[in-house]
Amino acid sequence: SAAPAQDLQILDVHRALDELEKLDAFQSRLVELRYFGGLSLDETAEVLGVSVSTVKREWILAKTWIRRRMLESGGPA
Repeated sequence: SAAPAQDLQILDVHRALDELEKLDAFQSRLVELRYFGGLSLDETAEVLGVSVSTVKREWILAKTWIRRRMLESGGPA
């Protein structure tokens, strides 16, 4: 079944997100809003009080960091 693998991937994302929060709390919050909250770029910018261009830039950086971290830990990217 795909569900256990998906559950493990979500746990991997949570672990990576915990590590990211220690390095960059803003990016961590952005990932929470976008990935788990399902907010759009515009909605995320409004919640965080920043421009959409800032959200776009930081979203790319955060996703890249999390993917790299998950690859290093042997999880799926």
